[in-house]
Amino acid sequence: MTDIYFKRTSRILKSYGLDKVRVRAELHVYSLPKNYRWAVYAGLEEALKLLEGRDIDVYSVPEGTVFREMHPLMLIEGPVGEFLELETALLGILRHSSSIASKAARIKKLAGEKQVIFFGLRSAHPALAYVLDRSAYIGGCDAVSGAYSEKLLGVKPVGTMPHLLIIVFGDQVKAWKAFDEIIEPEVPRIMLIDTFYDERYEALLAAKALGERLQGVRLDTPSSRRGDMRKIVEEVRWALKLEGRDDVKIVVSGGIDEDDIIKLREVVDIFGVGTSIAFPPSIDISMDIVEVEREGKWIPYSKRGKLPGAKQVYRCWSSFKDYMIPWNSEPPKCPDDEKPQPLLRKYIERGRIIERTPSPKEIREYVLKQLRNIEI
Repeated sequence: MTDIYFKRTSRILKSYGLDKVRVRAELHVYSLPKNYRWAVYAGLEEALKLLEGRDIDVYSVPEGTVFREMHPLMLIEGPVGEFLELETALLGILRHSSSIASKAARIKKLAGEKQVIFFGLRSAHPALAYVLDRSAYIGGCDAVSGAYSEKLLGVKPVGTMPHLLIIVFGDQVKAWKAFDEIIEPEVPRIMLIDTFYDERYEALLAAKALGERLQGVRLDTPSSRRGDMRKIVEEVRWALKLEGRDDVKIVVSGGIDEDDIIKLREVVDIFGVGTSIAFPPSIDISMDIVEVEREGKWIPYSKRGKLPGAKQVYRCWSSFKDYMIPWNSEPPKCPDDEKPQPLLRKYIERGRIIERTPSPKEIREYVLKQLRNIEI
């Protein structure tokens, strides 16, 4: 999977014996989406598998790193012919994964302690399902809905029920009781309450039908009936409280985005978010040659508008400040004498992966640690 001009370029360079010229190519983002001040780097594990076996060295910031504009994310060093045809796939992996993870991180940051579940698989082609769930999870979502997630991600999938179940039964109470009868007891009893009647009325029906086993109710009210969702949620919560069921969690799904999170986070316990994470603003990672080896020396090069020369980024964790400096330069000083940490580390040496990649859970924890230090 590559753009045709890379195939043609490869032929030309080989014809002139230039495919062995050693270069350093940098991956970076020079412009983030509107209102974004940072993004989350994702897709590294898959990218390393793509680059493995080539006669190259690869340096990268760790997957899950929160980064800013212009800072390098990856540096590839080696003969240009070894990797030029991989640029299309490499950027596709990192751009798509980083875009999803960045949006998930923004949603989670706004939701705070409230849970966020990714429900977005139906928004995209099924071939992308694993990328969607993995990127959304490491970006900060508390859970995902993909049925395969436990096997591939080590994360138990979660979900309630579709309207289909209730419509086929023709009666919401019968459907809820069937769910309670058939589904394993460890699955939370969260009932969908907006199929036929008013949400408040169905919430009370669910509380009566399941009693203490009812753990939550989900509102997926369509926009044609929605009105003011916050007022609907407050009404449902008030009615449940009068019945002594203020322990019942309220889940809201259906077209949820950042503005909805801000408006509802005080009254909602769990958010189900789909399309806004599955189809996020693009994190436009690009790849450019920044140095060429001439007679054994690395010479800075770049096209117009890009900074020539390989670069390293150091982070001072206590102040959460990053400093970009020329490659192999003296490290900067942190404000409080903390030792700065270089973010770009060697992951591939002469085609062999030499550093372990963390589990999705570990990457997510790394992302959440950083989110505590930044604002939207």
